[in-house]
Amino acid sequence: MGRVVWLVFVCVFIVAPVYAAEPAVPVWGATRSSPVDIAPSALKPGEWIWGGTARPGREPMAVVVSLTEQRAYVYRNGILMGISTISSGKPGHETPTGVFTILQKDKSHHSDLYNNAPMPYQERLTWDGVALHAGGLPGFPESHGCVHLPTEFARLLFDTTTTGMTVVVSAEGVSPADVVHPRAITPIDLRTGLESTIAPLPSGETYRWEPEKSPDGPISMVLSVPDGDVIVLRNGIEIGRAAIAVRDPLPGTHAYIVAQGQMAEEIPGMPGLHMPQWITIGIPGHGDEGGHPVDAELADKVALPPAFLAKLLPELVPGTVLLATDQPILPQTSGTQLQVLDNVPAVNAPGIKPLPATRNVQGSK
Repeated sequence: MGRVVWLVFVCVFIVAPVYAAEPAVPVWGATRSSPVDIAPSALKPGEWIWGGTARPGREPMAVVVSLTEQRAYVYRNGILMGISTISSGKPGHETPTGVFTILQKDKSHHSDLYNNAPMPYQERLTWDGVALHAGGLPGFPESHGCVHLPTEFARLLFDTTTTGMTVVVSAEGVSPADVVHPRAITPIDLRTGLESTIAPLPSGETYRWEPEKSPDGPISMVLSVPDGDVIVLRNGIEIGRAAIAVRDPLPGTHAYIVAQGQMAEEIPGMPGLHMPQWITIGIPGHGDEGGHPVDAELADKVALPPAFLAKLLPELVPGTVLLATDQPILPQTSGTQLQVLDNVPAVNAPGIKPLPATRNVQGSK
């Protein structure tokens, strides 16, 4: 899985601060997010990454639990926003694989079967006892069938999800490879939980634009320098893609959000049109660098087809987020790391250094 850096158009996006769990709740695992630049495979038992907000939003969400990796991946609007180590069912009490929905939520649940054991932030997947909840994390499967999460991650997830949300539990040999080893863009259809296909641009084409696939709702954008693509998602569904080129790309993971207003300079070759103003977003590990406007010099580093930009510009409303990565995100070029960020502004979060906002310089794959 490739380490993902994302580019976001300007608006004040702030990552919600991570607070310790309530004192009365048993604490398992780390109490704060690891930096987003850490690869999932480098997370130690009990560690996690959270790059979004802890509140429900309009965008569809889903969780993919990989029993093989012993990790859970949280997606909002098709983009990865959280990763956590887990502990699933031990031999004889294996966690079932399949597509589930959250049937019930109970913040202070206690087990009816195991001596009233605490199961904080429970999100029930089956009526016979399988659930997501905070619990022990020894680094291997040791539960009685539930999926154990770090307490603070479980709290953030509990505060963000709603009943009816899709949870996919996968394992090597019984599930598609992209669901066993998830990537930065959701490997499933957020509405059905079934595997989703991400098709590359056909040879000779520089972009596609299909807004009819998901006509309404906020969009999110993902840019991968090595893949040479920017992908536009709405409701977790790809509605557009374009070949891009980036001059002197910044290393690491970066995020931006569209703010009110426009850049002063006209877009080259498009008289009377201006890019929206972009602002950097704060994410774990870069909390003191957010809130900086992106200037035209940085914006000019990204080249993409003007025809695509003309279709995209009306969609770039305040709150639109773009994530940019110096690692591949597509299945055919998947690497070993993966980064995360949500597309919903949070509160009181500092951010990261600016990454160039998208401009309309000619570009091809």
